[in-house]
Amino acid sequence: MYIWPEVATGEFQLRTIDAGGIRTRYIETGFQHGPDADAVVFIHGTGGHLEAFNKNIFHHGQYMRAFALDMIGHGFSSKPDHPYEIRHYVKHLKDFCDAKGMKKIHVHGESLGGWIAAQFAIDHPDRTAKLALNTAGGLNSDPVVLKRVYEVTKKAVAEASMDTVRARLQWLVHNPADIPEDLVALRYKIYTQPGFTHTIENILCLTNMERRMKNILTEATLAKISAPTLIIWTEHDPTGPIEVGKRFQAAIKGSQFHVMNGCAHWPQWEKPEEFNKLHMDFLKS
Repeated sequence: MYIWPEVATGEFQLRTIDAGGIRTRYIETGFQHGPDADAVVFIHGTGGHLEAFNKNIFHHGQYMRAFALDMIGHGFSSKPDHPYEIRHYVKHLKDFCDAKGMKKIHVHGESLGGWIAAQFAIDHPDRTAKLALNTAGGLNSDPVVLKRVYEVTKKAVAEASMDTVRARLQWLVHNPADIPEDLVALRYKIYTQPGFTHTIENILCLTNMERRMKNILTEATLAKISAPTLIIWTEHDPTGPIEVGKRFQAAIKGSQFHVMNGCAHWPQWEKPEEFNKLHMDFLKS
C-alpha cells in the first residue's frame, strides 16, 4: 500500500495558487463536471497535508469537483511567522475558495480540519453547502491528549528521522501497517524544510490551553451551524471518546452521526471504501 498508486491513474492537477497572499499547494480533480459544479474541499489535521485524502479525492471527483490543500503553515504552503489560530485557517480557506471562484462548497475537515470546517460554517453560512466533521477537534480539551499531540509532533520535527516521523503517523491509525513508507518519506521531507522547527511551534499553538480556550468551539457556537452536517467518529480515536462526537451531534441541529469501527484518527485512510460511500451518500442526499 503506497500513496502514489492512489493518484497515478487519476486525472488531476497538483498546483499552487495565491490565496490571500498565501502560496497554497492544492490538488484538484473532477474537471469533467465544469467550473460551476458542486465542489468539496478536504481539510487535513495538525501537522498534516493534502495527501491525507489521496484515497478519497478521486472517488469524489466522479461526482463533483474535489479539492484538498495544504493549509497555511502546513505541507508546502506558505509559512508566515505567527501562531496559527482558527481565524487564520478560516480566512485561508475562504481566500482559497475566492481564488478558485467557488461561491459555495461542501467542506470536510479531519481533526484540526474539522475545527476549521465547523468555524467556517459558523462564520460563512452562505458559503457552506454541507459540512462533514471527521474526528473533529475544537470541542474537547483533554490536557493528556494535548500533551501527547504536542510531544509526538514536536519530536517528529525536532528529532526528524524516518522512525520519529513514522511514529507520528502511526499514532493516527489503529493498525500501524496502514502507514506506507512513501508517506513517511513525504512527511519527513515536509518536516525537514528549512525553518520548520520554528514553524511547528506556530502550528502547535492550539495545544496551549490558554490560547486554545480563546478559539474553542462550544455547544452554543455549534448551534449556529445551519448547513446539513455529518459527524464521523471512530471506535479507537486517540483524541477523544465517542461521547465527544455525540456532543457535536447534540449541538448541531439535525446532524447525522456515524461511528466507523476498527479505525483511529484517519478513517478516510484506514477504511477508504466505507468512508467514501458514507461521505458521498451524504453529499448526494
